[in-house]
Amino acid sequence: MRLLQALQACGLRRLVLCPGSRSGPLAVAAGLLESSSPGAPSLDLLTAVDERSAAFLALGLARADGHAAAVVTTSGTAVANLLPAAVEADHGAIPLLLLSADRPQRLKGIGANQTVNQERFLEPSARLALSGDPRGLAAMAPAALDALAQRAWAAAHGAPAGPVHLNLPLEEPLHAGVAELQQLAAAPRDPLPVPPLTPGAVSAPPGPPHPSPPQPSPLDPQRPGAVVVGPWRGPLAELPAFAEALARWQGATGWPVLADGLSGLRGMPGLGLIHSYDLLLEVGHRLPPAPQLLRLGPMPASRRLQQWIAAGDGPQLLISEADPRNLDASASACQSCGLGLAPWLQAQPPLPLAPSAEALAWAEPWRRADAAAQTHLDGLLQGGAGEPAIARALSRLLPPGLPVMLASSSPVRDWESFAAADAPQRPLIGFRGASGIDGTLSLAAGLALGTGSLVLVSGDLALLHDSNGWLWMQQLAQRGVRLTVVLIDNGGGGIFEQLPIRADGPLDFERLFAMPQAVDQLALAAAHGVPGRRLQDLAALPEALAWALPQPLALIELRTDRQADARLRQELRRRMAALHGGPDGDPAP
Repeated sequence: MRLLQALQACGLRRLVLCPGSRSGPLAVAAGLLESSSPGAPSLDLLTAVDERSAAFLALGLARADGHAAAVVTTSGTAVANLLPAAVEADHGAIPLLLLSADRPQRLKGIGANQTVNQERFLEPSARLALSGDPRGLAAMAPAALDALAQRAWAAAHGAPAGPVHLNLPLEEPLHAGVAELQQLAAAPRDPLPVPPLTPGAVSAPPGPPHPSPPQPSPLDPQRPGAVVVGPWRGPLAELPAFAEALARWQGATGWPVLADGLSGLRGMPGLGLIHSYDLLLEVGHRLPPAPQLLRLGPMPASRRLQQWIAAGDGPQLLISEADPRNLDASASACQSCGLGLAPWLQAQPPLPLAPSAEALAWAEPWRRADAAAQTHLDGLLQGGAGEPAIARALSRLLPPGLPVMLASSSPVRDWESFAAADAPQRPLIGFRGASGIDGTLSLAAGLALGTGSLVLVSGDLALLHDSNGWLWMQQLAQRGVRLTVVLIDNGGGGIFEQLPIRADGPLDFERLFAMPQAVDQLALAAAHGVPGRRLQDLAALPEALAWALPQPLALIELRTDRQADARLRQELRRRMAALHGGPDGDPAP
């Protein structure tokens, strides 16, 4: 009880509990804290039978507001199931608390049942891996439990944020009797005083050094240049301040802004956004490298943009938001700063009052090519039914401000390339830290719990891979949360159609790569109480969204031809790259 109370005092408000006997004392404590006495902070308690899914749900919760949720598991392989989410939390700088019950040390190494070296399972990805007293938590004084909680919370929310593992030995007897439980339930539970989590108040975990004060900038805001923005990893509430700082820089420099679809910036006015860069930078383009680059956050997903960044020979400054790790995958930045854009900008000399004529002239071909690409896309995709057309239609049809999660593989890539430039601004969230489809539906459920409503756009294999995520739907509905899943079913792994092996090799492509699954996903959702509709064409999408969005939970399925879509993407890229023919902006022959 004391450990969870201490975590509450630090700021813990949400806990995901998985079943188990060894973790019984933690389960009892969580249940009692869920119904706290008046004036004490309550604990939002969710329950899960699948530890892997539970960890991804907690990850989605934390991604929404930047505050760690806790996951409690029993001992043994239950702890191993936490690793996929811990890996994503590590790469994506998302706070996460993972609490595992364990046997006491006296049972280790002697063949005792369900006793493994679980204290080391999550070490490679954890900001900090801590253990309670090897004799059991009951041997720890209240002050020691408070200190353990404070260290864990501080490490999870450090720079960078990330996962923390608390391995908690528990000695028998584990379970209180009925009389003792009644006494615990009746006892007052006054909140612990909030500890001072100031720098130096707790021991810092090993890791990258804290950001140092900014050096003189290598960039000249009066000369031509460009801004590249990667996926936004901070809390959604902090994005407007970041966008305001970027708008000040762009307004003073006139530099075009090439913003990843997951940056959350698309649809915001006054940023000088270039939306079609991934298409315009196809092989054969004649757009020049930027004379200088301001790079913000992690590397964008577009490989073509990555190649364009690496081709630049001018100065590049990389600024990250509360993440001092090396994010320079292209090894082309001459200087890095982990303070964040707004603090860095405040430390710079006054910006120019207006962009230079030279900078505006350099940016003009980008703007013309981007406008031409958007016009061409509208014509080429009008009346289409493939995945590029779906991405473009959804970007316009979904309400402004409604958070959207894009699953990895094709959905996030198609939105990056084919979403409309005139689409309204909305939070766009993806989990590309480790670029996997793991935990897709559970992540979406966590995000929906954190934001109140969400649309998930997913492929069929990503949704099926995390089909246990449907088990969250009842708890979402009980909390008044709305989640709409838009399923793009292309009968397997459509992303692999872009590999150059289907036509030329003797391999069984369907069996070795696409791996189509004969599962009726609408029936699977219906088995969990989720209504669904299968659309015959894209023209039915507006009506289907009008039906789905007001409901607590709904599934919309669109079926596509992955081979035809692969050919379409190639043709669209070829046409877009031909829109710019050099400094004059004339079409290439």
